Amino acid sequence: MDTELRDKVVLITGASGGIGGAAARLFDQEGAKLVLHGHRNMGSLQALQEQLTAENLVVSADLTEEDEVEYLFRKALDRFRGVDVLVANAGIWPEDDEPIHRMSLERWTQTIDADLTSVFLCARAFFRILERTKPETAALVIVGSTAAVFGEEGHADYAAAKAGITYGLTRSLKNEIVRIVSQGRVNAVCPGWTATPMSATGLEDPVVVTRVLQTRAHKRVARPEDVASAIVFLASDRLAGHITGEILTVAGGMEGRLLHLPDEIDPHRA
Repeated sequence: MDTELRDKVVLITGASGGIGGAAARLFDQEGAKLVLHGHRNMGSLQALQEQLTAENLVVSADLTEEDEVEYLFRKALDRFRGVDVLVANAGIWPEDDEPIHRMSLERWTQTIDADLTSVFLCARAFFRILERTKPETAALVIVGSTAAVFGEEGHADYAAAKAGITYGLTRSLKNEIVRIVSQGRVNAVCPGWTATPMSATGLEDPVVVTRVLQTRAHKRVARPEDVASAIVFLASDRLAGHITGEILTVAGGMEGRLLHLPDEIDPHRA
């Protein structure tokens, strides 16, 4: 596709994951210069780097630590003299189901820090670079989740964090970025269940897969490339230059989640 992203500097957080890696490969095909962030899975990031052809830089940082976020963006600035696009993709999804009355404060805080505070710190660092470099255009693409839209039983911490970045940050920052870069844009992508290493356990259970697919028009789980294509679209000024403050759900027509299976309902008590 003609995205006019050639030579744009794109910083992707969580580039070692399924969606982040797929996005990196697509941006690379468009000729963008890449800053690839990772933290605990640097081996996968090194393998990804070997697949890319455009100029790129790999940086390790803990995005819940203020000084490490500053280090990440300083390295990008030193190498490329600016950042044109930030893809705020890094985050965690705690695997264990924990209803809120059993959830520890430690888990809540860890999820909020990893999925919400990290995006705040990255967005702040990105905006500070924009204020310093004054590019003609800029884009922030936040990767949220359908959990932000529908909630997620047993994962209230994750849903709350993703709702914060999807609605609160996206729709606030789209008004703030234009004070710095007049054509700057901020949008969010909300993936549904996507076949990534983080979701591999659920994909092994046919009962779970069937139940999830009952909620959507397309009867398949998304691939990382499905989400990556939406990210690249929103990052492109040519394709999405007048789109800002929007939330694009990439979930095969998902309408919600089933709360009960047919055999769990007694129609005589309805």
